[in-house]
Amino acid sequence: MKMSKSELSKRVKELRTRKGLSQEQLAEISGLSLRTIQRIENGETEPRGETLKRLMNALDATPDDLMDWSIAEDKGFLTAVNLSALGFFVFPLLGILIPLIMWISKKDKLKDINKTGKEILNFQITWNLLVFLTYIFFMGQVFLMHSLIRNPFLLVGIIGFLYVYNFVLIIINTVKIYNGNEIKYYPKIRFLR
Repeated sequence: MKMSKSELSKRVKELRTRKGLSQEQLAEISGLSLRTIQRIENGETEPRGETLKRLMNALDATPDDLMDWSIAEDKGFLTAVNLSALGFFVFPLLGILIPLIMWISKKDKLKDINKTGKEILNFQITWNLLVFLTYIFFMGQVFLMHSLIRNPFLLVGIIGFLYVYNFVLIIINTVKIYNGNEIKYYPKIRFLR
């Protein structure tokens, strides 16, 4: 469902005044004409493409800030994206690929999808790296015949812990989404910002 011109014009005006900018200043910063800014704020025209990008940059706004996505809120889809990370049980990279495909399919169309998708993907990429590096470390121990290999269950224990940790975080965050709370995944490296 599309947002009406009047709703969009209100959001632009609200963001502009919140930033303490006049229409003239917004026109100057965005590189748009004063008349274009006036038309947008009066609901006479709807910004698209390059105009919308310039407005977002000038207002330091995201699509979520500029658009009112409440008409396109879908907790069910956010929950599905979060649960799709359980694909890591079948094959670790599926914990990245399935949420990535789902996130891309609805990117910028649903409220909170960007934040949720990035949070999940950053954690899953970090988790995959930890599992891979743990495996490489222990395989290095095998080839170098170091003393750690005397306890092969250590590798199984560490990787088992990582799997359980991932599973528990996914379940906790699924409950948070269901209750309308913000999700958090730790630790994570911010690959996607």
